[in-house]
Amino acid sequence: MSVTELKTNLSNWQERVDLAAAFRWTARLNMHEGVANHFSLAINDDGTKFLMNPNQMHFSRIKASDLIVVDANDPETLSGPNAPDPTAWGLHGGIHRHCPHARCAMHVHSIHATVLAALKDSRLLPIDQNCATFFNRYVIDDHYGGLAFEEEGERCADLLTDPKQKVMIMGNHGIMIIGATVAETFNRLYYFERAAETYIRALQTGQPLRVLSDDVAEKTAQEVEDYPEQDERHLSELKAILDEEGSGYAS
Repeated sequence: MSVTELKTNLSNWQERVDLAAAFRWTARLNMHEGVANHFSLAINDDGTKFLMNPNQMHFSRIKASDLIVVDANDPETLSGPNAPDPTAWGLHGGIHRHCPHARCAMHVHSIHATVLAALKDSRLLPIDQNCATFFNRYVIDDHYGGLAFEEEGERCADLLTDPKQKVMIMGNHGIMIIGATVAETFNRLYYFERAAETYIRALQTGQPLRVLSDDVAEKTAQEVEDYPEQDERHLSELKAILDEEGSGYAS
């Protein structure tokens, strides 16, 4: 089937393309976990219907047309072709049922964010501009309860009800990033991993940390939030690179 035919037959085509590009680039950055992690994007008004990667497909192979539609209020979704595994249903279904502001949700076990999540103190101190971006904008889950089946997913969703907090550091697990669009969410995912790497590497030196004041950290976070179009430009550039390489993500 041609791309033109796919656009005609599949709804939310541009959102599919953006999400597929995010999968491809996440794999390129080695922030994926084999075939285990998941991204989702709401496509109806209340957020309960969403696009998601097919079960057990590697991020580096996902195309726009591969994405499946999941209904958070319909357990029969799990019996459809390429249905998400129960943990993906539990975690993303819970978020899309209870957090309508979370239009997009990206869950990975990227190495530096997961190292941070494995520390007894999982706070990300504002020691540089990237770290300061997340000042007072994340929540730490200290009560990991095993694989994210439905009960665990509901518990996690309850931690993301404050729209200001768009990052969940999932203790002993990984990271969950939410946002209004694919571009916004992927940009946040990218910069959180960069911030976590800087912080972990700084801790490894054993030297005292140069921690910004709360006022400067909050000022920086607000300035980054207000900075125009960076997230859209970031994703647009990544798609341009994929297009130049002849990637099949947008098919």
